[in-house]
Amino acid sequence: MNDDQGSKHGVQSLEVGMRVLRAMADGERAMMLKDIAAAAGMAPSKAHRYLVSFIRAGLVEQDPATARYDLGAFALQLGLVALDRIDRIRLGLDAITALRDTINETTALAVWTPQGAVVARWERPRRPIVVNVLTGTALGLLDSAAGRVFGAWLPSARTDALLQAAVAAGRGASTLPAARALLDATRARGYSHLAAEHQVGGIEAAAAPVFNFRNDVTMALIVVGVAGSIDLGVASPALTALRDAAAQLSARLGARAD
Repeated sequence: MNDDQGSKHGVQSLEVGMRVLRAMADGERAMMLKDIAAAAGMAPSKAHRYLVSFIRAGLVEQDPATARYDLGAFALQLGLVALDRIDRIRLGLDAITALRDTINETTALAVWTPQGAVVARWERPRRPIVVNVLTGTALGLLDSAAGRVFGAWLPSARTDALLQAAVAAGRGASTLPAARALLDATRARGYSHLAAEHQVGGIEAAAAPVFNFRNDVTMALIVVGVAGSIDLGVASPALTALRDAAAQLSARLGARAD
């Protein structure tokens, strides 16, 4: 057997041990041995052997006062190095390209700036009727799908001035309570969807938030099309694919599933 063939088999004991580390990471706190074993789906004696090795490697540490185990300094170092090497924009561009290929609709990536949400890039579908989304286009806080995503999940201190300006201009809501209700509804739904109220007439769009390892919204993925020719209903394939893509990208950036 050559090296390439052998490498495909991996090291089974390491893969089993990773269940222990994954259980600890999912636990969100220091844990007792029995709880780690239960979460990893193995006997406590087996989990303990892995923990001993992980302690020696610096991946796990044990509090002598409580006997609880937690992730160690080397695990933290690995996480920080991984996060430092992540290029979120590149991953976002890959995500909207893959999403475009899946649903054959116009897709876009939006980021937040001090002036509000801005289109960082867009991908054109392979169909005769498309919506052109210019890179650098500023998106309204209340009358664009991406704007509502950022308005719903960003701290209010970062959006209040834009929110008040949008209300004063009658863009998306006529009062502050109504505007905040729109953002609350977006957050509860988990995504935004605009049709008739979109800042550009005849356009229908949906956007989903992308979160980073701090669970802060960092980008928005967008699907946009001509109203009446695109299906962005609750159970539509396009909306499902959009939400799945945002969730997968969030996980790639280290966000917690909750």
